[in-house]
Amino acid sequence: MGVTLDGIDLIITGAGGRLGRLLLAAGHAAPVPGLRLHAVGRNQNAHIQWDILTDPAPDWPLGAVVLHLAGVVRGDERSLAANEALVAPLTQACRRNRACGLLFVSTAAVYAPHSEAASETTPPAPQSPYGRAKLAAEAALTRHDPGCPVCILRLGNVVGADALLGPRPEAEVITLDPVPGQPGGPLRSWIGLRSLWAVLARLARAMARGEDLPGILNVAASPPLPMADLLEAAGRAWHFGPPNPAVVPVAVMETARLQALCALPPATPGSLIAERAALLP
Repeated sequence: MGVTLDGIDLIITGAGGRLGRLLLAAGHAAPVPGLRLHAVGRNQNAHIQWDILTDPAPDWPLGAVVLHLAGVVRGDERSLAANEALVAPLTQACRRNRACGLLFVSTAAVYAPHSEAASETTPPAPQSPYGRAKLAAEAALTRHDPGCPVCILRLGNVVGADALLGPRPEAEVITLDPVPGQPGGPLRSWIGLRSLWAVLARLARAMARGEDLPGILNVAASPPLPMADLLEAAGRAWHFGPPNPAVVPVAVMETARLQALCALPPATPGSLIAERAALLP
């Protein structure tokens, strides 16, 4: 069974993607007693082999919590539409295996960038194809019942799995868009890999125990930080490029709802980079 006296099963779709691999590493580095991880994916190392768009729903431990990471993060609109297409087979598998909860990973990109922090009640207004695709996937959950409680996680920038501090040649000099009046460049909401794993483990336990969770939850540490500060903490060479009228000066989230459930220490550039360094070379 997924929930027993001695543990909880956590089914992780998209475990072969970059974020999935890093979270599995975080989970193995800081194991939570009683939380059993089941990697779902198409590669041979996955515990449960499943191509969500083509294969029938597989069997997994009954009553598990499902963490849905699988998705497409880049490409044209046709490619990104896979995010919505994954919802129907995912929810079918949840029903088949009597999941007790679904943690559905979305993105902060469903919000329009503006000077005030977006809360979970801020009306979505995505400005990018990726944001629109993920919002469409969120909407698809209202049409496809997984048969269990759902918590949509609107995720901020995960340090080490993001575009800024993800894989890059060490010799590369990173170019940031300048922002008038912001000496550190664009301001964003971030979370470290170990902190994210701690949040997900806490939410999985809550679902397994039948605790009520919000339908939508912003997931990031606080406070937001400038991009340049993280690059400095990581020891990466960088410079400002020419003025870019398309730059997004501020894209941040309000996280009081998350902090009430799972208090995180204040984010600093050093702490976020340390979390990244603990799991990446």
